Amino acid sequence: MKLSTKSRYGVRAMFDMAFHAGTLPAQIKDISRRQNISPRYLEQIFQDLKKAGLLKSRRGPQGGYSLTRPAEEITIKEIVLAAEGELLLVNCIKGRRKDGESPPACEFDNQCLTQHIWNEGSRILGDYFASISLKDLCEQGQEMGLEKELDHRFMYFI
Repeated sequence: MKLSTKSRYGVRAMFDMAFHAGTLPAQIKDISRRQNISPRYLEQIFQDLKKAGLLKSRRGPQGGYSLTRPAEEITIKEIVLAAEGELLLVNCIKGRRKDGESPPACEFDNQCLTQHIWNEGSRILGDYFASISLKDLCEQGQEMGLEKELDHRFMYFI
């Protein structure tokens, strides 16, 4: 499995917001500059994150995007699911239901030993991503020595 740039950039952008802005609104141009991600692409990613209820937006000079919940309550799994739609290692387990009512995604459905491996691997990866919050990433960023950028919107010169 290879995560798309949408989920990777989504995690980076959400980390950036939690780390640099906290509960204050963050502007796309600032996130774009710090993370070296196209502002237009960020807008697309943020639409999926808004739809998933992870971000909210506010218009105006003091506006921007902000997290809908505290950083410790937003997990990497939520961000990846918002961007990818699902978290599966392979397509042959897509749509599998234990009751057998859904059509098989693979001609070897329930006859292939590897399906169980891929299903369990997807579950373990999901559990791992669910165990990491944006706050955890912020703490790791501080331990790495990343410096928070002061928000220039709130700086006044005399």
